[in-house]
Amino acid sequence: MTEVLAVNSLAEHAMTAAMARVLPRELAGRDPLVRPSEHADFQSNAAMALAGPAGLASRELAERLRQLLAEETAFTVSVAGPGFLNLTVPDALLWGQVEQRLADPRLGAGLPLAGSRVVVDYSGPNIAKEMHVGHLRSNVIGDALARSLSFLGADVIRQNHLGDWGTQFGMLIQYLTEHPEHPWRDGAAGTRISLLDALYKTSRQAFEADPEFAERSRRRVVALQGGDPATVAVWQELVEVSGEAFQQLYDRLGLLITPQDTDSESSYNEELPGLAEELIEAGIAVESAGALCVFFEDILGPEGAPVPLIVRKQDGGFGYQASDLATLRHRVRDLGADRILYVVDARQALHFKMVFAAARRAGWLPAGVEAKHVPFGTVMGPGGKPFKTRSGGTVRLAGLLDSAVDGVRAVMAEKSHELSGAELERVAEAAGIGAVKYADLSTSWARNYVFDIDQMVSLNGDTGVYLLYAHARVRSILAKAGEASVVVDRSLPLHPAERALVLLLDGFEGTVREVARELEPHRLCGYLFALAKAFTEFYGACPVLKAPTPGLRGNRLALCELTAATLARGLDLLGLEAPERI
Repeated sequence: MTEVLAVNSLAEHAMTAAMARVLPRELAGRDPLVRPSEHADFQSNAAMALAGPAGLASRELAERLRQLLAEETAFTVSVAGPGFLNLTVPDALLWGQVEQRLADPRLGAGLPLAGSRVVVDYSGPNIAKEMHVGHLRSNVIGDALARSLSFLGADVIRQNHLGDWGTQFGMLIQYLTEHPEHPWRDGAAGTRISLLDALYKTSRQAFEADPEFAERSRRRVVALQGGDPATVAVWQELVEVSGEAFQQLYDRLGLLITPQDTDSESSYNEELPGLAEELIEAGIAVESAGALCVFFEDILGPEGAPVPLIVRKQDGGFGYQASDLATLRHRVRDLGADRILYVVDARQALHFKMVFAAARRAGWLPAGVEAKHVPFGTVMGPGGKPFKTRSGGTVRLAGLLDSAVDGVRAVMAEKSHELSGAELERVAEAAGIGAVKYADLSTSWARNYVFDIDQMVSLNGDTGVYLLYAHARVRSILAKAGEASVVVDRSLPLHPAERALVLLLDGFEGTVREVARELEPHRLCGYLFALAKAFTEFYGACPVLKAPTPGLRGNRLALCELTAATLARGLDLLGLEAPERI
């Protein structure tokens, strides 16, 4: 691996070194304020920001910095206006960046997160229930974050916190026991979980309408918690069928989640009484109205009353609040995490605030460990209304993916291509799934967005299908060029379109670092879209296969190769497959 510093970092280092020579010590370490510019490759406003404290006129300070930069770096530097420093990167240095990045499988990216361990909690469906549209965002955002953090060197531990414990399972198991004739054990896992989802709703209706059935269900919960063999056997079958169905959907979505990443709620069941006692002994949890609660001075309800975290319910049972505390403790104590990310619906914000605060007070979440809720908005239906089926039901996630794949097939039927048979189906599947994932990831997780299949599969605009076509187009150009090796000639001048493309390519690692720092995959989506557009402008202005000289042809093919590799790597970090041909 060869780490290649981006030219903006080189410019920042150069400015910092010059500032250390010119400014008083207390000012020398300030931000050099190097930013991209329309007037040059980069511009620094540091002279204007620091001239006053340094006792100099801003243009005088800028001129001193300019002279040092001109003498000691390869940058072309000029002063504009009251003290703007404009920095232009030499063509040879930019071609050198292209050459070095092409020579490295990681495109010159470093491993700034090496030595850190990050737990990413995402997906988390409930056993015996189908995944629906509400599970989409946790799956794709969590997976993209896990990929990006891992690429930068973090030791990432994926955790799929399955909901597999609680009253609802007593209810469902009791219903299945009383209706042995129902064929829920027949068929493939996907069919069986659909049946179980429907049976769950039926058992819920019976629970609410029939007090005697409700009482039998409660006794079944006690039997489950007590380890009754017959009850546990049915529960284990529900877990097994659900896990198989979930994994099929994870595989179809191209997620990294495997069965080994399962972190089920039930696995903490035996710890919860001891956890409650620890909180009592520490004076953190107190009895209130028959329940064991943790209260917080800064968390109040609408009328000013304290809002508690309920560790143990009035009936003596434990809910997900307690299991989440045990989970957090396990991730710090046993997994050794120094950063824990919970990619969970924004409606759980208060819950996580209380869990983190309680864990801090108990010493289970030390000061050196970050626990962060990564909330996300809602996927909306047409017109910005809640996304429901025509009958008002929940929209199945598998059905959404089917619709997107069908939409891609329709688009491809209207476009000339050479694909057929199995390859056509594979490409349609990859593009359809990619379209759904990209539409989600390209929206800031803080916002709601409308699920619009026609827009998602469009070849125009900021869509996943557009990017997949852009990648395939670059691969097609390279295929036509043949197997000749590409040699970069650093002595050749850059066309403006080449320069714009090189500078964007140079910013790949910096963008991934932003994703890891801010936990916002949409930044990478925006970067890849800008890169695809810059390549289109470059290809329109700079002939590649018919370049006038062998040197130019080689340099431009190098840009094609680096663009294709960067698009493919970026799409992979988002969890999108990039076919060679579309």
